[in-house]
Amino acid sequence: MTSARGPARPALPSPDCDQNLPVAEAVGSRRSPAPIADAGSRLRTLRLVGLASIIVTFLAASAAPTPLYATYQHEWHFSPLTTTVVFGAYAVALLASLLSLGRLSDHVGRRPVILAGIAGQLIALVLFIDAHSVTTLLAARIVQGIATGTAIGAIGAGMIDIDPPRGAVANATAPGLGTSAGTLLTAFAVQWLPAPTTLAYLVLAAVLVAQSVGVVLLPETSPKAPGDWRSLAPRLAIPQQTRRPLLTAAPVLFAVWALAGFYGSLGPSLTDHLVGSPSVVDGGLSLGILAGVASLTTYLLRAAPPSRVMLIGTAALAAGVAAVLLAIWMRSPAGFFAATAVAGVGFGAGFQGGIRLVAPLADADQRAGVLSVLYTVSYLGLGLPAIAAGVSVVHGGNLVTTSYQYGTAVIALAAFAAINQLRTRPRPSSLR
Repeated sequence: MTSARGPARPALPSPDCDQNLPVAEAVGSRRSPAPIADAGSRLRTLRLVGLASIIVTFLAASAAPTPLYATYQHEWHFSPLTTTVVFGAYAVALLASLLSLGRLSDHVGRRPVILAGIAGQLIALVLFIDAHSVTTLLAARIVQGIATGTAIGAIGAGMIDIDPPRGAVANATAPGLGTSAGTLLTAFAVQWLPAPTTLAYLVLAAVLVAQSVGVVLLPETSPKAPGDWRSLAPRLAIPQQTRRPLLTAAPVLFAVWALAGFYGSLGPSLTDHLVGSPSVVDGGLSLGILAGVASLTTYLLRAAPPSRVMLIGTAALAAGVAAVLLAIWMRSPAGFFAATAVAGVGFGAGFQGGIRLVAPLADADQRAGVLSVLYTVSYLGLGLPAIAAGVSVVHGGNLVTTSYQYGTAVIALAAFAAINQLRTRPRPSSLR
């Protein structure tokens, strides 16, 4: 205790000070907290990038079979309807997983759920590598859908736990980047590298193993909470504060992912029809351009207000799809790819705006559930129209006619989404 008459005792260095410095030096020159704050920011960024990279890998793995379907079809002699069923099985399994496991990480923590998802994805990749029949291919897609649905909500919630604004942007950017990378890399492997039906899957498996080590080293961002078994009952978790924004965002998310379903199911065949080349790279280029431009758009518009970004998205979506249909009518490959890039702006802006409008409003123990709802809406948009298009092509329709019908439906969805945004946006109170 300091004497009232004696000289004041020098203060002890704060925890921010270097403990190896002499006390006088620590007192005489108070260190700025800026370096420590910068170090904390860099660490958060590193963790954010690490989690985002797992979504990239998961979506790359889900897109990797797309350029290979023609190879499988040639080897195993199945119909285009079978391709549609395999495509739809992934979406159905993912939706079921989101509804039943999407909220689990809010109760048991993010890391266990992410690691379980990675384990499931590795099993799916092993099945792809060993696939010698449609049955194995279908099983691989189902396991892959379950694994992705298990992990994607937990990963997204973990990114928002770390940094809500940047985490929301990362949630919107990573899927498009992964889809683009998976499609193009697999197409290049099929075109120019040996063992195309195994090489891409082996590379993805190695990346996932490395990422699982990173997950183990990450600190847990969500404490355990009771109710883990009850959370497995399938339901959509929509907290009160997110309901109105979700009504605004849901039609946009459905519309932009319906566009992704268009390219995932009909894109390679359309490219073959327009270019007149069976090249796998050409077939994967349309989806690669769409998803790549979407990711770039998401990043460039990250600072704009979410409601404005969604309006940009719906406008670009409608304009881009209209230009795509015009290019198909004119049989113009260059016009088709250019219009696809415009549509990619709509995809990226609409998806980013919807995620950013809703996800940051959720409390920490609600984030995985809310993100699972957003992804459920998105994958319904991806799966249902694409399956309907595949059935239409097989039963009585043709590729071009089905493309016109599908594109017109996407334009109508975009128009409805834009009108809904204008109708549901809050109006400023009038001044008296």
